[in-house]
Amino acid sequence: MNLKIKFFGWSAGSPVAMLNTKTAENLGVHSGDRVSVNSLKNKSKKFSIIVDISHEIVKENEIALSSEIKELIPLHHGEKVRVELSETPKSLFFIKNKLNNKSLSRLEISQIIKDIINNSLSESEIAMFISAMYRNGMNFKETIYLTEAILNSGYKLSFDHELVVDKHCIGGIPGNRTTPIVVSICAATGLIFPKTSSRAITSAAGTADVIETLARIEFSLEELKKIIKKENACMVWGGAFELVPADSKIISIEKKLKIDPHAQMLASIMSKKLAVGSKYILIDIPFGKGAKVNKKEALKLKREFEQFGRYFKRKIKCVLTDGKQPIGNGIGPVLEMKDVIAVLDPSQKSPSDLKEKSIFLAGSILELSGKVKQGKGISTARKILDSGEAFEKFKRIIKAQSGKVKELSLSKIKKDILSSKSGRVSEIDNMKINSIARSAGCPTDQYSGIYLHKHVNDKVQKGDAIMTIYAQSNSRLKEAVNSCNYLKPFKIL
Repeated sequence: MNLKIKFFGWSAGSPVAMLNTKTAENLGVHSGDRVSVNSLKNKSKKFSIIVDISHEIVKENEIALSSEIKELIPLHHGEKVRVELSETPKSLFFIKNKLNNKSLSRLEISQIIKDIINNSLSESEIAMFISAMYRNGMNFKETIYLTEAILNSGYKLSFDHELVVDKHCIGGIPGNRTTPIVVSICAATGLIFPKTSSRAITSAAGTADVIETLARIEFSLEELKKIIKKENACMVWGGAFELVPADSKIISIEKKLKIDPHAQMLASIMSKKLAVGSKYILIDIPFGKGAKVNKKEALKLKREFEQFGRYFKRKIKCVLTDGKQPIGNGIGPVLEMKDVIAVLDPSQKSPSDLKEKSIFLAGSILELSGKVKQGKGISTARKILDSGEAFEKFKRIIKAQSGKVKELSLSKIKKDILSSKSGRVSEIDNMKINSIARSAGCPTDQYSGIYLHKHVNDKVQKGDAIMTIYAQSNSRLKEAVNSCNYLKPFKIL
């Protein structure tokens, strides 16, 4: 049946459509069913969608679409499309097989990712796939197939330059905002550093969330190429353009589930690195109590990434770093950006742990790419940072992304958390800190978060402020303080 498109300008949070009751009856469609929508102008433009039914909002022979549809496919108000009842996607049977702990073939995984992209699977069905991966895992072959399928779901960047580098941290450590510093140092040496990042999944902030406090992070591919050509680097949100769109859709549902399956984490990281044409890749694997992985798991992850490097013919180096406590002082988008600027600006006093880790990571990339001789990476990175060259490069990248480095104010809605006894800080629980920061509104509320006054091994007197919680509303502050009182993230002996 040919129907006329009607856009109401409403958002449903995910792509949905609405049909008139009589139209639905003629199609044999019930509320919650899936229909296929085909463009009459371009037969290749096709997607599936879940429908609701209305007596009054939509006229007969019309289909109302939520605003999210425009992100999937360029359709226009009044345009005619062919609408038909969809069959149950085959990929749903493959997902059920994975739930039953069966291995999937390249073809089956490819079909699942294809159906995620064309909206043939609902959010609950994608959530079932994520849960199946989380519960039963994937072997190396399956993870390779998943990586290739995600990679092939979108566009790819390529550069004539040989020295294209990238880095990634597996996450889980609050305040660990080394990327903007590392990118600035490396780009200042002439390395090409096309950094695409995710928003936070389970943490208080992702690199994209932090950069967004100063600059745009969403660009078209053409805009992105111009930024990289001008400044050798970018720091953007990977979900803003069609590089690995399947990954973005999966991550958006992982955020709601608050789980990050191992195979999906590997595939997500590798597909993004391959999509931007990276040839030299550094992987930061924090380990320890309170980190995502212990040392044994970190070593296993290191071997897996190195295996990926050999398969995809990329030079990958994994570094195992201390993940027993937060890095830096600020946790949350604005608080973390203030730490980043403090490290980059030679005139400011900065968190020494964030500075030293950033220098170490940048130095490792300089050596991995062959930009400097072995053993000279750290000293070169330190010189570029201390001289202010990295800060100037950072400011130029931010400007190229339509932003400006400026003083960032903190929310006036705050509360100091005081120590109930004297002693020494023996432990700060990363997961609890992330949980409290998210209760305060992170990462959506940019000015919310936590400032740490004390770190592990610091001496504390009874009544000292050990951390300050910032929020953008009194209700959020109250929730975060209650969460802090219950979780008790600091252990003082």
